[in-house]
This record gives sequence, structure tokens and C-alpha cells, in this order.
Amino acid sequence: MSSSTIALVTGANKGIGYEIAAGLGALGWRVGVGARDAARRDEAVAKLRAAGADAFAVPLDVTDDDSVRAAARLFEVDHGRLDVLVNNAGITGGMPQDPIGADLDTVRRAVETNVIGVIRVTNAMLPLLRRSASPRIVNMSSRVGSLTLQSGGGETGPISVAYAPSKSFLNAVTIQYAKQLADTNILVNAACPGYTATDLNGFRGVRTPQQGAAIAIALAQLPDGGPTGTFTDDEGVIPW
Repeated sequence: MSSSTIALVTGANKGIGYEIAAGLGALGWRVGVGARDAARRDEAVAKLRAAGADAFAVPLDVTDDDSVRAAARLFEVDHGRLDVLVNNAGITGGMPQDPIGADLDTVRRAVETNVIGVIRVTNAMLPLLRRSASPRIVNMSSRVGSLTLQSGGGETGPISVAYAPSKSFLNAVTIQYAKQLADTNILVNAACPGYTATDLNGFRGVRTPQQGAAIAIALAQLPDGGPTGTFTDDEGVIPW
């Protein structure tokens, strides 16, 4: 990657997404701050620019077809390509999430944002990514999406019928993209930021957003011929 690398981070107005944008900006990359909240988006861009990052605003609601198409047009017109896509936008849907008596709307919202939103954005940006010399896609997942860990009795958080399964779904989607794009130079990987203190968990996490962003920043910089279709955190490969 070079200083002319162009990246898009969804859900980048706060938390881990903001720190991913900050980290990529520190590399000298141009970074699109994707977010649906205009005030928070503009505030994040201003803060990133004040720190020296080449950041720009990308109005983006990953659950809205028109919004995603407009974001793709912005990159088409202003940049002509996209080098790195970090699908970070996500929701928990709120807790508790016991499967018995589950609020089905909560499940639908989690899947719409955490899975369908990733597919929607990825497919819209793929024509632009194909124009890149070294395109990368990073999907922000979680260890709670690991079926191996969930079924093995490990510590994977509270019972969750919406959030955790949506991350399992996202992991499966990541594999499918990696398989279909295996004969291209597009690397597609899933990342776990660890239990990071953000508003998604009421800031109960034990890692800082900067620490949570590190794995995405590393995967965004993978060399040509690097791994694809993996699920990793700072310590290495996570079982699916």
C-alpha cells in the first residue's frame, strides 16, 4: 500500500471504527469516514483532520440501498477506485437476548446491519475495489460468532440470539466471498477486536478502542498473496 491508498471505514464516527480510520490515516492514506449520523460524522472528520489525517465524510447508512449506492458514486466520481473496505458498522440490538421469547425485530435488525449491510456495501464497492492494485476487505466480527467456541463451553459472553448469531452469519459470508474471489487479488478476512470498551457493551470492555482497531489496520495492510478467508485477532487464528 502507498500514501495514495484510499479506504472506506463504515461506522467510523466513534469507537473502534473511528480508531481504525485514525490508524489508516496515520499511514498517510485517504480515509472515508462512513456514518449515517451527519453531526457525529462531521465531528469525527474534523477531529481526524486536526490530527493530520486525510479524512473525508461519506454519508452512509448500510441498511439503505440508496445511501449505499450514493456512497459508491461518491468514490466513483471523486476517486475512481477503492483500495480498502473495512465493514465495521454493527449493532448488538440490545440485551437481554434469550432465545426463548425472543423479540424477532431485534434479530432482524441485527442481521440487517451486521450481515446484509456488509453484503450490500461490499457488492456496491466491488467494482471500485477491482480497480485497485491491492484491494482488501476486512469484516469486523467477534469471537462470540465462533461456533466452535460457543459450543465448546468457552467464555463467549451472555446468551445472545441476535448479536452472536449475526457474527456467525458474517463469518460464513466472509468465507463465501473469499472463495468466490479466490482467483482475484482481493483479500477478504474477518477480524475480532476483542472485548473492547465501546457503547455497544456499555463501555464494560477491557480493551481500548485503539487496541480493538489494531487487527483491522493490520489486515488492511496485508501484502499481495497474503491470507484470505481467515478469522483472526491480535493473537492469531480464531476457530470458526
